[in-house]
Amino acid sequence: MNETTPLVPVHVISGFLGAGKTTLLKSVLASEAFGDSAVLINEFGDVGLDDRLLGEIAEDAVLLSSGCVCCTIRGELSEALRRLLSRRQDGEIPAFKRIVLETTGLADPGPIASTITADPVLRHHLRPGTNLTLVDALNAVDSRAQHPVWEAQVAVADKLVISKADLVEEDTLAGLEAMLDTINPAAQRLGAEALRQPSDELFASGPHLQRFTPGQVKSWLGPWRKPPQHDPEHLGDIRSFRLGLEGEVDWTCLGIWLSMLLNRHGSDILRVKGVLHVQGDDRPVVLHGVQHTIHPPEHVEAWPSDDRRSELIFITRDIDAERVTQSLATFMDKVSDHPSPRILHA
Repeated sequence: MNETTPLVPVHVISGFLGAGKTTLLKSVLASEAFGDSAVLINEFGDVGLDDRLLGEIAEDAVLLSSGCVCCTIRGELSEALRRLLSRRQDGEIPAFKRIVLETTGLADPGPIASTITADPVLRHHLRPGTNLTLVDALNAVDSRAQHPVWEAQVAVADKLVISKADLVEEDTLAGLEAMLDTINPAAQRLGAEALRQPSDELFASGPHLQRFTPGQVKSWLGPWRKPPQHDPEHLGDIRSFRLGLEGEVDWTCLGIWLSMLLNRHGSDILRVKGVLHVQGDDRPVVLHGVQHTIHPPEHVEAWPSDDRRSELIFITRDIDAERVTQSLATFMDKVSDHPSPRILHA
């Protein structure tokens, strides 16, 4: 693969047991819009693909009538991805433009990005795509209370789909929406129709899916929804907050601080994303990290408007906004003349 060949995005479908991953996956496998996809299905748990589509999935890749290449994961994810790339290169399976990975209901999708970026072979062919998480409206509250991984699945999501919304009362649904806002207020929400009729836009606009245009650079940070209450019991251990940095950012200073933060607290920094106005560069810089992994920054050709404020969004576990802000302010004060950060939303 030469340097001009686009890296293949690896999109991740996650969600707790029974949230609807199988329903979505069936639709993806049957859709012509995803005919140039490779679909990896984790063999653990109840996959539930019926004979109308696939029957029992063999260890070797299966070419479906829609054009999708589908196979199960045997062993480590890195091995499965390497094997898939090798078979494509050898012409054993058709070329594909994307990989869709369905995780088990008990899996934390965060380390998947690390698997790709840390492997010297994979990172030359693949890149993290969009994280899409399904949320079961009927069982979300209980799942959150009993299984901490539920929060991690929601926290790393670029997009959220609430399933079974038609089976709950409006008050229950509103409470679920508020709960999701406390965990990941910047995630894009998709309607339930995405489960039945997925389009090629299903995974669009995720981090590093494509080069950002000026119009996308601010919208990528997403909306900022906050519930009307901040009851500690309602909030749980997850904190989400948005920091603003005045003036031009000292990139070296910020990069060192962020690397140290993730090295020390990466397991509790579930997500960080931002748009930065860097000293000496008129272009915005897009930043994205999941847990211990920070992806290479991406430069956008121009700002969409005169608003060139730098913003960072954090989703953390049991680390509040004041603690992160104070850490960054202290570090900048010691090694840089950059103004102190301020909390925009917390």
